[in-house]
Amino acid sequence: MGKIIVAGIGPGSPSDMTPSVLDAVGKADAVIGYKYYFQFIQDHVKLGCKCVDTGMKKERERAEQAFLLAEDGMTVVVISSGDAGLYGMAPLVYEMAIERRSTIEIETLPGISAYQKAASLLGAPIGHDVCLISLSDLMTPWNVIEKRIKAAAMGDFVTAIYNPKSNGRYWQLYRLQELMLQERVASTPVGYVRQAGRSNEQITLTTLGEMNPEEVDMFTVVIIGNSQSYIDNNRMITPRGYYRNDQNRVDKEQKKGQEIMIQSFRTIRDELQRKDWPLDHLWALLHAVHTTADFDMEHILYTDSHAVELLFNKIKDGTLKTIVTDVTMVTSGIRKGALQRLGIEAKCYLGDPRVAELSAMQNITRTQAGIRLAVEEHPDALYVFGNAPTALMELCELVRRGKARPAGIIAAPVGFVHVCESKHMVKPFKHIPKIIVEGRKGGSNLAATLCNAIMTFDDAEQLRPGRDL
Repeated sequence: MGKIIVAGIGPGSPSDMTPSVLDAVGKADAVIGYKYYFQFIQDHVKLGCKCVDTGMKKERERAEQAFLLAEDGMTVVVISSGDAGLYGMAPLVYEMAIERRSTIEIETLPGISAYQKAASLLGAPIGHDVCLISLSDLMTPWNVIEKRIKAAAMGDFVTAIYNPKSNGRYWQLYRLQELMLQERVASTPVGYVRQAGRSNEQITLTTLGEMNPEEVDMFTVVIIGNSQSYIDNNRMITPRGYYRNDQNRVDKEQKKGQEIMIQSFRTIRDELQRKDWPLDHLWALLHAVHTTADFDMEHILYTDSHAVELLFNKIKDGTLKTIVTDVTMVTSGIRKGALQRLGIEAKCYLGDPRVAELSAMQNITRTQAGIRLAVEEHPDALYVFGNAPTALMELCELVRRGKARPAGIIAAPVGFVHVCESKHMVKPFKHIPKIIVEGRKGGSNLAATLCNAIMTFDDAEQLRPGRDL
């Protein structure tokens, strides 16, 4: 009586075949497999070895042939790409043994799977819990596959996708992308590797929102990161937690406070009702919720299209050099490290001795007087309001009279008198990038954190807040 060895030959590169598999192939009396994969083992078969290669969808015929040859006393190696037990021939061979009531000895030799090889080429994307899903519905109903996709997305698993696309299955990967985006943010890292380990290998790093299914085919493995995954230096990384939990390690770039803030932002993002906010609005929203612990911000935080990005770019190109606040509490909450790093100044005029005199002379509030003085000296500053609606109304009037040309406006005064009206007065200035906390809510801390969101927008894509803590 012979023997059947089901062997995983890895993704294709000779260097990725295990010594035990090479030894088995070299000693086999017969090798059976899909004809495409014989090119990877042909140099290792012994002289006189019977090679049986078949086309696609002939798995059952290959297994039957293996039993017939083994029953004739031959040692038969059935090859599968990757790992034979993962979408491979091993389950079929064992099931057929039960069906045939065969006493043939069966051995399984593991191989490096395609998702493992792809992951190694992408960096370290599967450092935490991972699930594997095949999009082939030849033997699994699509409604079952869809349930698995939703479960993986909701469970925050790193997800490796096999059989993502073929000539006949053109829409399934589009549907997976749609389902994933219902639970994951568009900036979730995605990597895909075509022909991993072979001469025509192709590696792509992108995001869930930007992923183009037309770049993917049946020779491609797609890996979708979880909420902790990020891309750095062209490497996709999903942290396991060792680095974070090493209390003896001093990391200059990732202080403990920043790590807590990163975890908080990820929690907030996952609990938002809407998952597809534009990146710059999302960045401001995460800061707002983090500061207030108020998820109502998702409904009342208004940003002009690309307002955060536009204001950040003005800071970067040097056209925005000054931030003016209505009260000193806002100025205190703006990160000093960010101001210094970017070379900009934040100031409040309430402490200026001219304010009291102007306020008494013209019978206006001190915050109004402060804004009038600020506009005279910094008409093109970013104006930030976290307390005084009268100050915001004063700026609106100065804009209408052509005396103020703000680079942007953050409108977050808080209270019950003239608060809503002051925010309505800002909206018509279409040419000025605006961030508005609508309704009665607001506050100095909220206004300050929105400034911080602007100054750190270059950290938004990787969701790494707190650089200047």
